[in-house]
Amino acid sequence: MQSLAPSLAPGIDLFPSLKPPNKTLTFHQILVLVITFLAYASFHASRKPPSIVKSVLGPRVDSDSTVSNSTFNDAGWAPFDGPKGTHRLGELDLAFLSSYSIGMYFSGHIGDRIDLRLFLVFGMLGSGLLTIIFGLGYWFDVHLLLFFMSVQIVCGLFQSIGWPCVVAVVGNWSQKSKRGLIMGVWNSQTSVGNIIGSVIASGVLEYGWGWSFVVPGILVIIMGILVFFFLAVRPQDLGFEFLGKDVEMGAMVKEIENAGIPAETEEAVLLQSNNMESLGNSEAIGFVEAWKLPGVAPFAFCLFFSKLVAYTFLYWLPFYIRHTAVAGVHLSHKTAGILSTVFDVGGVFGGISAGFISDKLEARAVTSTLFLVLSMPALILYRMYGSISMTANVTLMFISGMLVNGPYSLITTAVSADLGTQMKGNSRALATVTAIIDGTGSVGAALGPLLAGYISTRGWNSVFLMLIISILFASVLLVGIAKAELKEKLSGWKLFSSGMVIS
Repeated sequence: MQSLAPSLAPGIDLFPSLKPPNKTLTFHQILVLVITFLAYASFHASRKPPSIVKSVLGPRVDSDSTVSNSTFNDAGWAPFDGPKGTHRLGELDLAFLSSYSIGMYFSGHIGDRIDLRLFLVFGMLGSGLLTIIFGLGYWFDVHLLLFFMSVQIVCGLFQSIGWPCVVAVVGNWSQKSKRGLIMGVWNSQTSVGNIIGSVIASGVLEYGWGWSFVVPGILVIIMGILVFFFLAVRPQDLGFEFLGKDVEMGAMVKEIENAGIPAETEEAVLLQSNNMESLGNSEAIGFVEAWKLPGVAPFAFCLFFSKLVAYTFLYWLPFYIRHTAVAGVHLSHKTAGILSTVFDVGGVFGGISAGFISDKLEARAVTSTLFLVLSMPALILYRMYGSISMTANVTLMFISGMLVNGPYSLITTAVSADLGTQMKGNSRALATVTAIIDGTGSVGAALGPLLAGYISTRGWNSVFLMLIISILFASVLLVGIAKAELKEKLSGWKLFSSGMVIS
């Protein structure tokens, strides 16, 4: 099903110089990449405040060590300040992530039927408004758990609109060409948004935790206005040549997620929207049949554990830093929030390096397993020695972020490439399988922060043990596929050596 013909963005009508022939197709492709990058980065920026303010809302820091530059009282904020405060904070994360995961499925189907630009704006304005409403709880002195849970549930539904929309728009403007690096940079908007959100929320935290929500909420609304005025959904709306069939959003959302790796094989999935003619004629594969395809179950459950670890850090790292003395000093809420961005910076480098290595090895599962295995000692070292000094903390946190976040796009891409061969290009089958994989991963993403909230009451060693066990399971699940890749590589090397000897 194609989306309805979208209306032209009013900003483009207002400025005729933005229309062809004054501006080229390349100009508008870049403009779309920039606008969608900013849009989704703002979505992620507005998701960071809950993790930044955890240390303010939750139980006090109970330690005799010095507190660095802290002007806050650490009494917490009911209902998150009691002995079970971390439990409530974990439940808050679960409320958002669960509604977000459910909303992702429906938003793709809705977007197929309405104007993508208006639907994206609707999601951005709603997300911004709900984020602001959460922050208003500070000034209205709200201490009702039901209020915070309800806001997070509704906000998760609005947030779920973002990714399917930006993916579909970028798919409409993409064509077959070597743009892997460009798309890899574009796909870093999640980490960039996390960093921006952390810096903003931490920077205004000293004026009251409500501002940590209000400012990012306003940012999303401003970006939503930018999208409303200047985002062109399709090239033909501006009179450019038709680049390919419109992307059926429900089918392409998961495929375009593969762009996290700057490689020709991955970017081909992104950019060949003009090869989607078979979409209408392809039969959708059944749910059970999709699970039976080789490699689907191992990768799905691997992503479950991998996302569990990554999202635990996403939502609990600032809280952990605040409650763990570095060189005998407890950092302030602001410093802890800003310091946590090092993990996201490491994640950016992890995605790039994992993509580069997998391109050279031509073995996705091997690369993913390598990163997962190395991340276990990295987390152990971070827990044991991250508190020695600031230098040790930053270095080990960067390495941990790089190794934990690196395997994501590799996992999705490996399965997509595998199914592209098995199903002879059946994009509906590909969409079904990738939905299963990412859906399973989203369950882990929702479960990780919840478990951390409960387990942290037993001590942070227990939390790190949970994370390491999860990574171990993720690694074991890929062993079989990694073995097959290595066997294929060794076989190819032997054939090559034999050919050299014969010649």
